[in-house]
Amino acid sequence: MATFKSFEEITAWQKARQFCNEIFCICEKTNLSRDYKLRDQVNSSSGSIMDNIAEGFGRGGNPEFIQFLEISHASACESQSQLYRILDRKYIPEEKFKELYDIVSEIRRMTLALITYLSKSGMTGPQYKLRQK
Repeated sequence: MATFKSFEEITAWQKARQFCNEIFCICEKTNLSRDYKLRDQVNSSSGSIMDNIAEGFGRGGNPEFIQFLEISHASACESQSQLYRILDRKYIPEEKFKELYDIVSEIRRMTLALITYLSKSGMTGPQYKLRQK
């Protein structure tokens, strides 16, 4: 696995950003816009996926990065649950649900793979590398 110079290079973050944008569009263009609590919850959890990847990257060490990746993974699970509520309330059709659910499933796989890699890696993280120079 390559060393990341920025969180924007992390594929899981890129996918999470895509998912977050998709959710925002649904919030704006469907009746979900009037279901304030669910709208705010899914908007928050989808944003939390990408934000925690970025924050973990910025923490500088593998244990911290892993902790934030775990939070990101949990937010992805939360988003998947909220997708069921969005489907059940008929804000999106089954096809859109499947598309979004598959994106989040891929993000979950990616974050777990990154957690596994970092757990086995002797690398210390971006901030520690900068301090050693």
